[in-house]
Formats: sequence, C-alpha cells, structure tokens
Amino acid sequence: MRRFHPADGAAARLVCFPHAGGSAPYFYHVGRLLAPGLDVLAVQYPGRQERRHEPVIESVPELADRVVAELRPWLDRPFALFGHSLGAVLAYEVARRLEAEGRRPLGLLASGHRAPHVERHDTAHLLDDDGLIAELRRLSGTDDALLDDDELLRLVLPCVRGDYKAAETYAYRPGPPLSCPVVGLTGDADPLVSVAEARGWARHTTGGFELDILPGGHFYLNDHVPALVERIRAFVAREMTSVHA
Repeated sequence: MRRFHPADGAAARLVCFPHAGGSAPYFYHVGRLLAPGLDVLAVQYPGRQERRHEPVIESVPELADRVVAELRPWLDRPFALFGHSLGAVLAYEVARRLEAEGRRPLGLLASGHRAPHVERHDTAHLLDDDGLIAELRRLSGTDDALLDDDELLRLVLPCVRGDYKAAETYAYRPGPPLSCPVVGLTGDADPLVSVAEARGWARHTTGGFELDILPGGHFYLNDHVPALVERIRAFVAREMTSVHA
C-alpha cells in the first residue's frame, strides 16, 4: 500500500487499484486533490518500481487474496474502492472477499472495465513485444516518454504482459452480489468496453448502481481528473451520511 498524502484525520479511506502495467503513483494527484478529506491508498502490484525484483502475479484471484491480506490493517475506518481497467475487476474481487468477512465497503467505483460476467477472449498478452507496444500506443494510456524510450519500454514489458495475462484470463465465478453500491465509469469511445458492457455491473450489487459516461477512450480519466475527484468525493460523502443516518 502506498500513501502519498497521509490524511490521518480523514473519516474515510479510498483504496485505488491501477490498470494493467500501471503503478501506485498513477494515483498521486488523485490523493493530493482528495486530501485531507479522504485518506488515499494506492496498491503497488509486484513487479514494478521498488517492487521490480518481485515476480509479477498473473492471476486476479491471487492478486485479490494478497491485497486483502495487506489491506486488513487499514480497515479501521470506512473505506471505498476505486479501480481502473484491470484494477476495476481486481477491486471487485477484493470487495467480494471483504464482504464475505463482514467488512462492507462504502462502495465500489469500477472504471474502464466491462461487468465481470461479460466474457471477452482478448489475447494481447500473447503478442510479441512489438505487438504489445502497438497495443499500448492504441490505448493511449502510457506516457509518451516511456513509449519513445525503447530500452526502458522493453524493460517494463514483462510486467505489462503479466498484468495483461491476469486481466485477459480472469474468469468470473458466480456468487452473491455485493451489498455495497457500485458506480460504473466509462469513456464513450472506449475500444475495450461498450456502454452496455459497463451497464452490466448493475447485476453485481443489491446496493444500487449508477453509470457515469465521460468523453474519451479507455484512459478517459487522464483528461477528467478534477471531475473524477469530485465524483469520488461526493459519492463517499453521500455513503458516509447514509451509514450514520
């Protein structure tokens, strides 16, 4: 867990889950903008940055089990989960496990990912290096400086490939729906997620569902950070009010 802007006095926490190939600092500015009202944690997956010598975990269920173990000490106050792309389905699996333990989140904000039950047989993780780089360029979520540095890019490709494998081999296992509310967020031109597929998240909760559609592609959120932060802030505030009502 990475905590870039500690907010010890915050009444609630937000736990953020990066996309495939992403890392905890992706949420640095989100944490800065939400502090001190929310204490923001960002999950740092193995295989990148200071964890680059650890093997990449190529399984969403295994990642979810590991995250839950690391997250338990941080659940001393109400918390919400936010994940983008791979992070969305990982946050969902973490929420399932926590609810099974009696630890209900304030809510799940699932961004840039189709509903868990919607099957799609993507195989980007099987591409050669050049093909995987082309896929990163197509989605426009990777920093241009990294894409232009061939040597550095090829160093991080094993991490990207492992994350893609985790995302693309994920298989939904039927079970009880979440009791916490779910917010689906998607770009209106996302090549990986249709609006209908994002709307499918509704069947995975009994706590209420909302869908936000923003302009942009798979990484729409890069262009809408202030709006996204306000959406998160308002959602958590509303759910905190309902908890104490």
